[in-house]
Amino acid sequence: MTRLIVAAGGGGDAVAAAMIHAALYGHDDQAVILTYAWDRLLIDPLPGPRSPADFTGLERLTPDVWSVPAQARPIEPAGSTLPRLAAELPATFALLDPYKGVTGLTRQLESLVDHLEPASVDLLDVGGDILAQGDEPTLKSPLADALTLAACCQLNAPVRLLVAGPGLDGELPPESMTSALGSVVHILTAEDSAAISAVLEWHPSEATGLLAATARGVRGICEIRDAGLPVLLTDESPAVHEVDLDNALSRNRLARAITSTTDLDEAEAYSREVCGYSEIDYERNKALWLDVQQPTNLDPSTILQQLDQFESEARTRGATHATFRRITEALSLSGAQRGELRQLLITSCPKQYEAPLWRLAAEA
Repeated sequence: MTRLIVAAGGGGDAVAAAMIHAALYGHDDQAVILTYAWDRLLIDPLPGPRSPADFTGLERLTPDVWSVPAQARPIEPAGSTLPRLAAELPATFALLDPYKGVTGLTRQLESLVDHLEPASVDLLDVGGDILAQGDEPTLKSPLADALTLAACCQLNAPVRLLVAGPGLDGELPPESMTSALGSVVHILTAEDSAAISAVLEWHPSEATGLLAATARGVRGICEIRDAGLPVLLTDESPAVHEVDLDNALSRNRLARAITSTTDLDEAEAYSREVCGYSEIDYERNKALWLDVQQPTNLDPSTILQQLDQFESEARTRGATHATFRRITEALSLSGAQRGELRQLLITSCPKQYEAPLWRLAAEA
């Protein structure tokens, strides 16, 4: 039996989809995860999502949809985590291509559903920003989710919207979406998180990392991203909620605006109009800044001194944990140095590693 899960925002949502598929359906059913190749600048130096033309080794599933097998490779300088995910997770990863707008995405969905005849279709979002209205001050990445929501709402097949870990992406406070959240489908556990534990040793997703950490019992306040947004890790964090799809669309002004779009540029223009910005513009600007950033020497003694200072300041803000992405950027290191930094910290202070998060040292 085949289950189709659409990873609303790409990136970490695709990893979470593998965990939630195993939790909800077991390991006997085949998971097909339809996702963007959109890994942000930590992995991919090119702004925006990747299209099939950015890969070699893809395999055609339907006339409109390609799968990303383990042997596929992004064409440099593009980057993508999808081939490695295909190698390490028991799922088929199919590529969402948003360059023909919602019209193109809908056609891809219809083509895949006709081909697979899946037992179920789930649209998964970690954090809940798919429920954003568009004017929230903490909203950072509305476009990817709005595109998939608009396409799923036009699909001529039943789609169940799942929101996992409300608030864990730092984009919407959990209380702002309480009225939209439906029944709890599942509370993720440490056993569930084991399905992706090896992946989270290298994958940079913060929201999915927080989801797995809370499933393992981690609680506190975690700083994420370059801005150090504080995210509460509570007993409600590992919950997976079902959400009414039509209600989500009624809340999401951007998704409604882009329903008839035929290319990504047009959808971006609507994002600037509705939300005041496009997340791809943010990536473009940050990529230019990264191009001129001078690499920092990763000297262990210097890094550990800087870490002490960071932890001291973070504790004064009430934080108990930080993601490795947050520490990497706070110490002015490049995304390429994240793995080396992570290994240095775990080796130096192993008791502070609460996988996949870093627990701040207690005040001396």
